[in-house]
Amino acid sequence: MRIFLGIDAGGSKTTCVAGDETSVLATATTGGSNVVRRGEAEARTQLHEAIERACACAKVNLAEVRAVCIGMAGAARPVVSSIVKGIVAEIFSGEVQVVGDMVVALEAAFATKPGVIVIAGTGSIAYGRNKDGHTLRAGGWGFAISDEGSGHWIGRAAVSGVMRAQDEDEASPTGLALNILRAWRLETLDELVQAANASPGRDFANLFPHVLAAADRGDPIARSVLMQAGAELAGLAKIVIGRIFEEAPTVPVAMAGGVFRNSALVRNVFHNSLRSEYPQAAVAPTIVDPAQGALELARRSIQRG
Repeated sequence: MRIFLGIDAGGSKTTCVAGDETSVLATATTGGSNVVRRGEAEARTQLHEAIERACACAKVNLAEVRAVCIGMAGAARPVVSSIVKGIVAEIFSGEVQVVGDMVVALEAAFATKPGVIVIAGTGSIAYGRNKDGHTLRAGGWGFAISDEGSGHWIGRAAVSGVMRAQDEDEASPTGLALNILRAWRLETLDELVQAANASPGRDFANLFPHVLAAADRGDPIARSVLMQAGAELAGLAKIVIGRIFEEAPTVPVAMAGGVFRNSALVRNVFHNSLRSEYPQAAVAPTIVDPAQGALELARRSIQRG
């Protein structure tokens, strides 16, 4: 029996799926392993642990694994791909393929068929492939200048919204502000300003669940941030559809990532905003698991060989 591993190496979590030619045998999840965001040492720890856990749960030896495919944001850069391959080669001597996170997500959503995948996790990106095989990406240029609608973007926008509200009305901090202070173990908004502007910076993405909690309680700033996130993500999808699906009567669209998975508000705004401009967009209601796409690409790499 040939064994394969598919890995979705995100900024907040790493998912490794072990499978044979047709079935999934086990799944393991560890912390974030994106080299760009977490650094090489942390990526090594989390990737090794995810691989070893998945193999242990599947009751297979790593030596039985034929191929590994890893999807990671930034993998198009040769230096990133080389580092990740080297990390995995420390414990695995077989074939290792490293591709962009959007590649494995597109595979999970549509296999070889046309479609648009929008990822909103720690970072964000839209990526599509039309019937002629032409591909296009929008966004995903990193948290400092892009990643609209992502977990990082939401956390930063929430802090910005809290401080803007304070400028406009010096009333007591809102529920969202208190959530953020507790999350970062701070006492005052002055401390929040210092923490948000510190170098190295705080992890804005870890504020996402606290924004969700505030939104669920009706906090207007939190809800506004999530609604804007949905609109920003729809904007990325619109760019891809407008450029490579202009003549398509139907455009399959799928969602991936923790922001979509955990926020119905983001999903609803995304859907409505996208359909208002492109009614031919058919948005799948389920959230794609990119690790499944990575597993299929690992299988396919052996078939090609």
